[in-house]
Amino acid sequence: MAKTVALVQFRASTRKEDNTRRILAHIREAADRGAALCAFPEFMMLYTPPGQSARQLARSAEPVDGEFVGRIADAARDCSVEVVGTLYEKSGSRDRVYDTSFLVDSSGRLVSTYRKVHLYDALGFRESGKLVPGSRIPGPQRSAAGRIGMMICYDLRFPEMSRRLAALGAEILVAPSAWVRGEMKEEHWLALNRARAVENGCFVVSPDQVGNAYCGRSVAVDPFGRILLDMGKGRGLATVEIDGAQVARIRRELPLLDNRRTDLYADLGG
Repeated sequence: MAKTVALVQFRASTRKEDNTRRILAHIREAADRGAALCAFPEFMMLYTPPGQSARQLARSAEPVDGEFVGRIADAARDCSVEVVGTLYEKSGSRDRVYDTSFLVDSSGRLVSTYRKVHLYDALGFRESGKLVPGSRIPGPQRSAAGRIGMMICYDLRFPEMSRRLAALGAEILVAPSAWVRGEMKEEHWLALNRARAVENGCFVVSPDQVGNAYCGRSVAVDPFGRILLDMGKGRGLATVEIDGAQVARIRRELPLLDNRRTDLYADLGG
């Protein structure tokens, strides 16, 4: 049975409280539109301008059991909708934080967290100047929309990660993102989201930041590579229908996961 999934295309400000109010309003809107799951982009807690120091960012970060996630969990419970969101999470360092995504169920329970493992040190950016990478990739988690594999933004460029999540049973890859604008970046964005869907026979749901340094184009892609939703440059919430039966059918007809020769790959190294 198909489930409605909401994507929020967001332009975060530097003010956490303003962003939180908008996030809570979008959760209520998602519920009003019948969504089982509402997915937000990376860095939704606040926008970090280039001049902000690592220590200043660390002072704004919170633990995952802090007020920011707590208010979102309360809204998820009150609205009976699941939420994938992100936060700057405190680490053991005074000047580095984790870039963390989380899944909250419709009872307000924190189901899973994932700390971004691939930091965007590329194309003139250096996320490692403010962030510390995570050290583990959690397995897929059950949700009302299907089994979710959690990724974040730059992770889309590393097919090993999505393949591992798919092999463990992920039916939907959810990749909150803040995709930086630049030469060919939107083309890369669309190609990578479609590739991760096709090669794994799964849905890919990627809500993105828009404005500031980011390109927008939040997308949902089906297991055969069709773009079901492209939010362009607008802000707000859009919905898409996701049917787990389509994942099962595509994986039967195009059995890429079954046809792999993992007995040989180890010899290639890398």
